[in-house]
Amino acid sequence: MRLYERWAEGGAAVSIIGEVQGDPRYPERPGNLVFGPHASHRALESLVSRGVIEDAHLWPQLGHAGALSHLPISQPKGPSELNIDGLRCVGMSIEDIRELPAMYARTAAYAKNIGFTGVHVHAGHGFLLSQFLSPLFNRRNDGYGGSIEARCRIVLKVIDEIRRAVGPLFPVGIKINSTDRLEGGLTEDDALEVVRLLDQTSVDLIDISGGTYFPGAKASSDGPSDGEPYFLKFAQRAKGVTDVPIMLTGGFKRRDQAVDAVVSGAVDMVSLARAMVLDPRLPEVWLTEEGGDPEFPAFDSPPRGGATAWYTMRITALAEDREETFNLDPRSALRVYEGRDAQRCVKWREKFSHLQVPV
Repeated sequence: MRLYERWAEGGAAVSIIGEVQGDPRYPERPGNLVFGPHASHRALESLVSRGVIEDAHLWPQLGHAGALSHLPISQPKGPSELNIDGLRCVGMSIEDIRELPAMYARTAAYAKNIGFTGVHVHAGHGFLLSQFLSPLFNRRNDGYGGSIEARCRIVLKVIDEIRRAVGPLFPVGIKINSTDRLEGGLTEDDALEVVRLLDQTSVDLIDISGGTYFPGAKASSDGPSDGEPYFLKFAQRAKGVTDVPIMLTGGFKRRDQAVDAVVSGAVDMVSLARAMVLDPRLPEVWLTEEGGDPEFPAFDSPPRGGATAWYTMRITALAEDREETFNLDPRSALRVYEGRDAQRCVKWREKFSHLQVPV
């Protein structure tokens, strides 16, 4: 609650709560929020009331991890059965797939009822809907696989069902990959076709990102960078095939980058992640004449996942108003992060034991 209050105080137009689950059987991590009968309505209402101050919006990102569901608390299911590079999951049945739009719609309606000001469908980064879009992970031949139109079918059904549940005026956004950054995965040309298909729906915002969390895949944020925003050229192409507002996520570190992206017409808005973790008042700062950019840390050979763990644990420090004393290095942050997840797995299994989530 305090975290999203701080970002609202800092001038964010909308904060998006990552990976909010409507089905606790397929979480991305044991720290994910879960909407539904198991949730504390009072706590969520308090979260909303604190996260929408200063005219800010607060949207949950509706997720389903699919093949990337956290193994200690899940039995992963994806579009197709997989056993590649140590990643295993069973394939979803037609019945499993047909249940998805209703699940997403229930979760969106729940969010609206609680008071959230919009929803954001996660169809990127290698999670379930992203898996459907990718030919590397979707090998179906039953109408939900094959051509990009068929692979996108379930995504369009999810959007349509959500719209029926929340009405015509409630904001519905979606995050998609511009590319999986994996050989045999989603290409930019196919992603552009996804944008064209989304243009025919009632979606209000298309959020462009890229990459996956599959084992062995390199994160955009952890790889070599020319210092420029990721996927900007693709966003420019996307603007040419849709009238839906385009937001770009990833790699914005300086105010001039954000200003140039919007003023040039490449995008309608930019999304900040790590920059907002370094300075929760960054939008307010960038709107002043003086401006000023956050100072990004330079990590010397961090362990795999260490940089992400460092930013994640700094988020916790922000939420506890103690970022001034935050002094973890990536290796120690990874150790703390993994220990916290292990403790949360115990709580998750206790909370959802009636769903027979395996130990």
